[in-house]
Amino acid sequence: MQQNDDFQQVKASAGPTGRRKALLDYLLPAGSAQVEELADHFGVSRMTVHRDLRLLEEQGIVRRVHGGVTVRSSSLADSTILYRARLADAEKDALARAAAELVEPGQAVILDDSTTVGHLAAHLVDCKPLTVITSSLTIIDTLKDAPGIETICLGGHYNARFNAFFGYLCEQAVGSLRANTLFMSTSTILGLIAFHQQEEVVKTKRALMEAADRKILLIDSSKFGKTSLIKLAMLTEFDLVITDSGLARADADTLLKDGVKLSIVDA
Repeated sequence: MQQNDDFQQVKASAGPTGRRKALLDYLLPAGSAQVEELADHFGVSRMTVHRDLRLLEEQGIVRRVHGGVTVRSSSLADSTILYRARLADAEKDALARAAAELVEPGQAVILDDSTTVGHLAAHLVDCKPLTVITSSLTIIDTLKDAPGIETICLGGHYNARFNAFFGYLCEQAVGSLRANTLFMSTSTILGLIAFHQQEEVVKTKRALMEAADRKILLIDSSKFGKTSLIKLAMLTEFDLVITDSGLARADADTLLKDGVKLSIVDA
């Protein structure tokens, strides 16, 4: 009851902007909701909800579906970065800590746009001097004031859904650079294949892979056994795949048997 009162208070005191923030705070934990549900919850008309959702969709934060809205991913479209950042948080941090141990001062590393690798950025602030190459605004914000960290920002087409840059200009920029290690993640793993929903993202990730001597994939166990629209890479293309202990032992044994270099960390 207190939660409902808080939402109503936000709606009444802050106007449309506050109401949309409260609406998003309601949606992120739930993943999806119906228009009628949101109208009842916030005590506004369906027309108001539709207007709010349209504005949030234009910002790349939500996807409207028949009769409602979602921030979850599908096989065709990825979810908003705000939603993905809240998933498997402990597992992602465990992967990031393990990955940070593989970085040595003086190296140049590439960090992709993923929320998993976003956790890694915070663990690199004490590993200096270090050069970090990234197209992620989230990572840039994390490292911009870190002493001893030189950040090279890859430009290109900005995508608000991922809070990062992609496209031809980004690919051209990274093609002129060379790094010791790439740390990246992706949406799903099925068998020996890593997948992602977005063609633009896949092309940029492939360019990042070409620019690094060593390629390391950070992937939490919840992403295994699922597929997405576009093939990104074979797991055997990575020098190391780091996942958490939630991966079934039989699946881990199969990957190892098929030549995947696998590291499993406790989470």
